[in-house]
Amino acid sequence: MNLLKSRRSFLKNITMGSAGLMAAQSLSGCGSGSLEKGGKVQRESTLSNKMFETPGIFKGMPIRATFLDEVSWDIPHQNWGVKEWGKDFQAMKAIGINTVVMIRSGLAKWIASPFECILKTEDVYYPPVDLTEMFLTLADKHGMAFYFGMYDSGKYWIEGSFQKEIDLNMRLIDEVWKKYGHHTSFQGWYLSQEISRRTKNMAKIYAEVGKHAKTVSGNLPTLVSPYIHGVKTDQVMAGDKSLSVKEHEEEWDEILSNVKDAVDIMAFQDGQVDYHELYDYLVVNKKLADKYGIKCWTNIESFDRDMPIRFLPIKWEKLLLKLEAARKAGMENAITFEFSHFMSPNSTYLQAAGLYERYKAHFKGQL
Repeated sequence: MNLLKSRRSFLKNITMGSAGLMAAQSLSGCGSGSLEKGGKVQRESTLSNKMFETPGIFKGMPIRATFLDEVSWDIPHQNWGVKEWGKDFQAMKAIGINTVVMIRSGLAKWIASPFECILKTEDVYYPPVDLTEMFLTLADKHGMAFYFGMYDSGKYWIEGSFQKEIDLNMRLIDEVWKKYGHHTSFQGWYLSQEISRRTKNMAKIYAEVGKHAKTVSGNLPTLVSPYIHGVKTDQVMAGDKSLSVKEHEEEWDEILSNVKDAVDIMAFQDGQVDYHELYDYLVVNKKLADKYGIKCWTNIESFDRDMPIRFLPIKWEKLLLKLEAARKAGMENAITFEFSHFMSPNSTYLQAAGLYERYKAHFKGQL
């Protein structure tokens, strides 16, 4: 018993002694971290990231749009309600984002809203929340433009049954415009099916669905975001051959010739090619867009394809490098995939908050 008391007393004295030592060290540091510089003591609180920027830091171009990926393909849901989404829209506006694009209104069995035309004909689950109405309401509130993304069956267009995919989305467009078209923020359409190279009849989806959306809505703009068949695509990493810049130009010249008057904005994803190649592909994209009278944006991926984990927020240095390539290539706008997961201070990924702060500080004068 006496041995136990002695041990407790010893531990108590050690703990109190350590606490006293730490307090003394804290007081000797004048209450905050101090650094020696040029023989003078400099408080850590007076330091800024600007002091350590390199003289040749890239300028880049600001991001003005983001996808909303809530009916997700390969990233986790954050399970946000209107309160959390409202907070995130505020964070977007704070860095100059003025356009939100719902990346898809459904994928296979999962749909963003209770669309009658899909519920009647497809084997889908009934959704608990009307995300379309929520996003439009928040976009109205924050003075942002909203683009509605199409339904991706996950089967028809992949199997080559293009007309089924087209007919389904044409019915969806009619229903959506009738139900949600009164929102002032409803300002465009996103053709969700992503393609990377010339495929027989694939461009037919863009052409027919795009023209129908424009006709129904009084010529609201349509956006597409295809990807470059580069070295970082899953197909190429599995053994397929990547397209050279010249091959990319030839194939997309043919695709764009088949979607004339159906597509208004083209935003190629920028993550499937290596960083040193990106500028050359962007220059070709701008050249083709100009040829066919299409606005040329870039889809800046704010996640990192170089990591062994799919997917984490991108390193700030890499994002800035891509934004600089886009600026130099003459891109008219930048949209990111996507803010809420990979750039937001509200994201469940802790690194996203750091990226948000680095971006916000860099583009401070342009927000």
